[in-house]
Amino acid sequence: MKDILVYGFLIFIICSFVGYFLEVFWIYLGTKKLVNRGFLSGPVIPVYGFGALLILICLLRYYNDPIVVFVFGIIITSALEYFTSFMLEKIFHNKWWDYSDKPYNLNGRICLKNSMAFGVLALFIVYLAMPLLGFLFSLVSEKVWTVIAIVTFIIFVIDVIYSTIVAYNLRNRIIIVEELKNEKLAMIPIIFEKKLKESIEGFRTFPNRLLKAFPDLERQYHNSFEIMKKYREQLKKIRKDLKKEDKKKKKIKKVNKK
Repeated sequence: MKDILVYGFLIFIICSFVGYFLEVFWIYLGTKKLVNRGFLSGPVIPVYGFGALLILICLLRYYNDPIVVFVFGIIITSALEYFTSFMLEKIFHNKWWDYSDKPYNLNGRICLKNSMAFGVLALFIVYLAMPLLGFLFSLVSEKVWTVIAIVTFIIFVIDVIYSTIVAYNLRNRIIIVEELKNEKLAMIPIIFEKKLKESIEGFRTFPNRLLKAFPDLERQYHNSFEIMKKYREQLKKIRKDLKKEDKKKKKIKKVNKK
């Protein structure tokens, strides 16, 4: 049981790592820009790892029938991508990717082009990746791989916690701005600014990495982020002006004392 968990997790991490670089390379071909893709901060995209494990668990028994591997690889990975998109949207109230502009898409969550690519990826995992991983695992002892798996798992969990906090931070900012935009308070600038200041002054940074990693998300809420940035700049200016006034008052007091 222990070796199954160790090697299963290592396969998950390695495939998540490879999937990350596939995504980065694919985006680079279209934009000529290197973008840190994925929900997590580290160079892994877990949906690829989960997909690889599901493919191996469900389809390795059909090793002698590549057509079955290809077809069911499409079904398994497409179902996983749809489920992941649905869950992320339900948890964070944001649509992280949208294929609505792609032909033969389903609710913008999956599309035929990606699903076909995942089918090819299923063939790669069963017929090429699995033998290579088996050879890799045979190079060193199980104890060494166990230590590597434990250390990697700890780093992975920390990344998941941190990235979830960042994503919730992003979600809360969107909710705040959308609520403020819809309130009648927006008709009264002074009250609106006061409420906005109370709502966002605790935010120190914008989750730029997530917005770059998921451009559909940034496009969906572009106006909201612009409003946030605008009022944050105003708050900074107000703070600077208040500091200047405080300095002037202190100087005046010193002069009066003399």
